[in-house]
Amino acid sequence: MIDILQLPLGPIETNCYIVACQETMMAAVIDPAWDGRAIAATADERGYEISHILLTHSHFDHVGGLADVKAETAVSIYIHPEAIPMLNVATQAANRWQMNIPEPPEPDEMLSDNQTLKVGNITLKVLYTPGHAPGHVAFYLPDYNVVFSGDALFRQGIGRTDLPGGDMPTLLASIRDRLLILPDETQVFSGHGPATTIGDEKRGNPWLQG
Repeated sequence: MIDILQLPLGPIETNCYIVACQETMMAAVIDPAWDGRAIAATADERGYEISHILLTHSHFDHVGGLADVKAETAVSIYIHPEAIPMLNVATQAANRWQMNIPEPPEPDEMLSDNQTLKVGNITLKVLYTPGHAPGHVAFYLPDYNVVFSGDALFRQGIGRTDLPGGDMPTLLASIRDRLLILPDETQVFSGHGPATTIGDEKRGNPWLQG
């Protein structure tokens, strides 16, 4: 069985997720957005041991809690290599928006398209989905019909492309070729806002019609 905890954190209410294997009690943190000590404490309260820190991308609002989660758990940080330059300037980017985050630590492991990761008995597949940000990825759990889409796809929306490294045609291609091909019943847990499904977004997302 799987347990998914959605934690909207920080001034932009960025969704951090704790994804836990209830058979082994191992868990991954996806996008430690803010308040890393609270993220680690939430996992600990439920008896979960964090084994992975996974980043969909490295915009500052998705990594604000990264330093503290790393300090609390000492587990590996996984990132796509194209996202590292933005991670390296995340603190400065936050400052430009009048926000402060701790300096992110160096990542440990590089992600690649179609790579698989094991968190306990849960298999996650890496889907390369650039367009919103360089090195953006989604994490797909085929055994559970779940995808963590980061800021590529939202309920009734898509990621913005007016920030450095963003590109609308690339984002739309990522959504079309990597996400919309998933089964319609796939639950989509995104970087902001409520969950949706692939089928609902195919039918009703105004950015994806025509």
